[in-house]
Amino acid sequence: MSGFPILSLMLLVPLVGAVAVLKAGREQARMIALVATLIDAVLGAMLWAKFDIGGAQWQFTERAALFAGFEWKLGIDGIALLLIALTVFLMPICIGASWNSIEKRAGEYYAAFLLMETLMIGVFAAQDLFLFYIMFEAGLIPMYLIIGIWGGADRIYASYKFFLYTLFGSVLMLIAMFWMANAAGTTDIPTLMQYNFPVHAQTWLWLAFFASFAVKMPMWPVHTWLPDAHVQAPTAGSVILAGVLLKMGGYGFIRFSLPMFPEASAQFAPLVWGLSMAAVVITSLIALVQHDIKKLIAYSSVAHMAIVTIGLFAFNQQGLEGSMLIMLSHGLVAGALFLAVGVIYDRLHTREIDRYGGLAINMPYYALFFLLFTMASIGLPGTSGFVGEFLSLMGVYQMSSWVALVCTTGIILGAAYMLYLYRRVVFGVQKNEDAAAMPDLDGREWAMMVPLAIVVLWMGVYPETFLAPMRKDIAALEARLAPASPKGDSDVKIAAVKPAAEGSHAEMAHEGEAH
Repeated sequence: MSGFPILSLMLLVPLVGAVAVLKAGREQARMIALVATLIDAVLGAMLWAKFDIGGAQWQFTERAALFAGFEWKLGIDGIALLLIALTVFLMPICIGASWNSIEKRAGEYYAAFLLMETLMIGVFAAQDLFLFYIMFEAGLIPMYLIIGIWGGADRIYASYKFFLYTLFGSVLMLIAMFWMANAAGTTDIPTLMQYNFPVHAQTWLWLAFFASFAVKMPMWPVHTWLPDAHVQAPTAGSVILAGVLLKMGGYGFIRFSLPMFPEASAQFAPLVWGLSMAAVVITSLIALVQHDIKKLIAYSSVAHMAIVTIGLFAFNQQGLEGSMLIMLSHGLVAGALFLAVGVIYDRLHTREIDRYGGLAINMPYYALFFLLFTMASIGLPGTSGFVGEFLSLMGVYQMSSWVALVCTTGIILGAAYMLYLYRRVVFGVQKNEDAAAMPDLDGREWAMMVPLAIVVLWMGVYPETFLAPMRKDIAALEARLAPASPKGDSDVKIAAVKPAAEGSHAEMAHEGEAH
């Protein structure tokens, strides 16, 4: 596909769709939105099929001068490929989830989703510093509107909180970008990834980027906007928020913080570990006592993202690959869980756990899909959740056995709150007649659940499909980090054993000479 601007086309298709739906009626708008997202999904499949795993790091590159030295620079590596594929896979499902639930101002609703798809793909494909920033920040606007207009009773509070939290950190990041462009003489991201910034400057640059990415993840204690946003957002808004928008923070760490500021990343690694360990335990305990299904899943997202950040800052291949797989798996599984909540919310219009119970009797197929996604969330072997957590914990253990122990505690707590949720919703006695009368999945809901279930099982059974495209890029990142890699307690143990072994060999040799 040399010379074919497939990335620009993937940005253009939903943008054209967004303009088209603004003047269409409800039925036409949702059909246009579905067709636009399906076209992008097909283009995403072509992108994956044509990606050369053993080829150059940056592929499908596009360059065009725009104005005042600003260039349109697009290109992807294996890491960006996987996140773009996740985006275009989830977007048609989001449109399907909104098919019957959005009645007022449907044109604007679908336009916001299509605009958000353009911006999310742009974040992962941008190769210019300021183009990335524009896409990264502009993505706040459609999500802010989706929550604020089509959300629940407290939607205004949740939308303002979401916008202000995420905007504040990004202002610091913009200032850091200006300094970097001036110091390096370029805004080209691949060039900046190899540029050696002064060590004293890396500290401040890392903190400026961390202020933005930590909120996006979100990391504890700046996570409080996420439960409110999830609870108030419509079902499709929660799916795309958990599925893709949270992954922008992890992508930022991989693309900017780690390769551009390796010494500062090593310096602040203990801070990241500490905040992430606190998040794993605290948010898991909070999830255990929730009465709202969406709020419980929202807190579980914070815990899962904490394991991602710990794996990223383990500075080894297993930790980095595991973190990427957790991001992909969480995007699928959390999106599927929010979708499952939306299915019963559309029928009963409540998210209170106590209003349900015994759904396995009247909704057996729903109970089966919900069980699969629950098990994937807690990392059952054979599902997508297991592979990422296993690799990430392996990488973390190489760095620190204590950090790995805390992460494992969080996984155990995750099993507790997810199984407790499933038991109360699906098993037990049917206490409410209206819940007992709910019909099982219809054709539209089957069409949304089946693709998610297939990919969750595919990733769990044969993860090489998802590991192969990013392995070369992860290895390059690990090599970049190796000189600055911090010494964990595992390294100390190994270093302590080696001199003792060498000493014993020397003593044996000396005794042999004496004899």
